[in-house]
Amino acid sequence: MRKINFAQAINEALHQLMSSDSRVFLIGQGVISPWYVGSTTVGLFDAFGEKRVIDTPVSENAITGAAVGAALAGQRPILEHPRMDFMYLAMDQIANHAANWYFMFGYQVNVPLTVWGIVNRGGEQAAQHSQALHAMYAHIPGLKVVMPSTPYDAKGLLVASVRDDNPVMFIDDRWLYGVTGEVPEEIYSVSIGRGAVRKEGTDVTIASISYMAHEAMKAAVMLENEGISAEVIDLRSLKPLDVEMICRSVKKTGRLVVADGGWKTYGVSAEISALVSESVFEYLKAPVQRVALPDTPAPASSGLEKDYYQDHIKIAETARKMFARKLEAV
Repeated sequence: MRKINFAQAINEALHQLMSSDSRVFLIGQGVISPWYVGSTTVGLFDAFGEKRVIDTPVSENAITGAAVGAALAGQRPILEHPRMDFMYLAMDQIANHAANWYFMFGYQVNVPLTVWGIVNRGGEQAAQHSQALHAMYAHIPGLKVVMPSTPYDAKGLLVASVRDDNPVMFIDDRWLYGVTGEVPEEIYSVSIGRGAVRKEGTDVTIASISYMAHEAMKAAVMLENEGISAEVIDLRSLKPLDVEMICRSVKKTGRLVVADGGWKTYGVSAEISALVSESVFEYLKAPVQRVALPDTPAPASSGLEKDYYQDHIKIAETARKMFARKLEAV
């Protein structure tokens, strides 16, 4: 099977979705600009024209409302937000309208909208250009939230999102755009709500999200060299969450580290910690640990960024302490 990178996988999915369904169109800021979206939309404007590839003014609230209206009218818009930070401006349209119409219309009207939110962090971009807001959207009833970490899942989950009959938040991280992997040429989908076991292990589970799945794999290699067998699970879908996969893994290992690229307090790591405590507490050999961003806005200094953004070193260190704690208790 051929290998392509994460950005190319998104691009291929967009081409195939738009070719196979005339109801699908792309709308958002900078959808024809590499500065906004990297290489993810290359060739789309030439192939489908300005009526289906709509480069909009900077007006997050307005374009989101337009996309919601189009979805209500039977289209399948892909709404692109090049920086999640400014999706705050569209929160009313997303949380108050798109998420609710299906329920308020008594399940008679669907809202097949895909909101493509891009996390564009690092590089001294500071507090207003580095935010990962996935936990906020996972909190809202009526929204599904997916976060792929591989090119295969990027293509498959984008296809699944567009084919879903109600709103899906497809969130990617530009740190992943250069990651390569095997991707089928044909169109396919990856089931929303199903996670993936990236590495089998017996001593500790590392539950990871988005780019942190790659950091978790690096941490697992470090731990393996120290005699600790780590199982790495990639959540892929935050809502619905693959509860069965998480609980099955924790039952086997008895320990859990949650690695999330979002803030720690009230974040996805908190939700998973609570879920495990409620569901499989009796299997735990140590308290659940979390590796996530500190509760502070992103710094502008590259030196401070090295401490702010968590990586495989921090994941391995956290897992290692779980075993040290056990030895001290004995």
